[in-house]
Amino acid sequence: MHKKRRPEDHGFNIWRSYSDMMAGVLLLFVLTMCVTLFQAQKSYNDSLKERDEKIALQEKYTEELLEKQNALDKQAGTLKSQDEQIKSKDEQIKSQDEELSSLAEKLEEQQKTLKEQQKKLTEQEKKLASQKKKLAKQQDTLEEQQSVLDEKTELLNTQQEKIDKIIGVKADVVEALQKEFAKKNLNVDIDSQTGALTLNASVMFDYDQAELTDSGKRTLSMVLPTYCKVLLNDSYKKYLGEIIIDGYTDTDGDYSYNLELSQKRSLAVAQYLLDIKSDFLKDAQVQELQDCLTVNGHSMSDPVLDADGNVDKDASRRVEVKFRLKDEEMIQELNKIMQGDASASVDETATESGKDSGSGKTSGKKN
Repeated sequence: MHKKRRPEDHGFNIWRSYSDMMAGVLLLFVLTMCVTLFQAQKSYNDSLKERDEKIALQEKYTEELLEKQNALDKQAGTLKSQDEQIKSKDEQIKSQDEELSSLAEKLEEQQKTLKEQQKKLTEQEKKLASQKKKLAKQQDTLEEQQSVLDEKTELLNTQQEKIDKIIGVKADVVEALQKEFAKKNLNVDIDSQTGALTLNASVMFDYDQAELTDSGKRTLSMVLPTYCKVLLNDSYKKYLGEIIIDGYTDTDGDYSYNLELSQKRSLAVAQYLLDIKSDFLKDAQVQELQDCLTVNGHSMSDPVLDADGNVDKDASRRVEVKFRLKDEEMIQELNKIMQGDASASVDETATESGKDSGSGKTSGKKN
């Protein structure tokens, strides 16, 4: 059973309905606001997301731009360096152009000089051709002279062989003489270079005399056979030219008188040698001795000097026995030619070696 509504209940219901309506409207507003806020939040979130994406994209673009900017900066630096290099090369090219221009000028000058030199060369070639003709003639002359020189050289070589042989033979003879005297224990004064045997005149002769003393003869009987036997040995006699006996005096007195005295003394030695020749020589050797024996007197020439350069009179009074090999004159002549004395003759050389002799007698001091 329904209760009966009162009037005041009717007013209350209106306000209640109004309140409910307002609450519904409010709820609707709230819901609308919530939906709006949700949509706004979503839109805001989407905006934030889009912004973040744009920012990320912008950062990416910025990074790419930076990279491109760096690349461009590098390219700009490279271009600047290349520009500088190009400028440097331009300057070098300019400098080279200047140098080339200078070289071209020099080349032009050199070409002018070359033309002048070519002209001179042509003239020189003409002169050279003329000189070649003269040279050809001179060459022919030189060939002729060379031919003559070759002949002379061959002759000199032949003579040199003879000289070497003679020198070798002489050294062998001197050595043989020394050995033979040493073998017989004979103490003699024999030159080691020439083989000359020196005999003291004071032992061989009395003062101012040319006759041999007994002691002189004994001395000669020991030394002369030994000396001559070596020289007339079959190994050496074919080379033997002369056996020479030279007499010398001191420097006192007259030259002519001393010349005769020296000649007589050398003759006395030679005569004694001939007297005893048969005692030690064979018949064939006797004839060979006589054929080659030469006697000379030299007076006071070629005195012997002492250590102070003064004349040693005792040593100057002497008799020398020496030998000369064949062709020794030629050796001496060649020596003179090499020293520039081409005018010397064989006879002059023989005179120097003691072949020439003289004689005579005048009054003077005796030796």
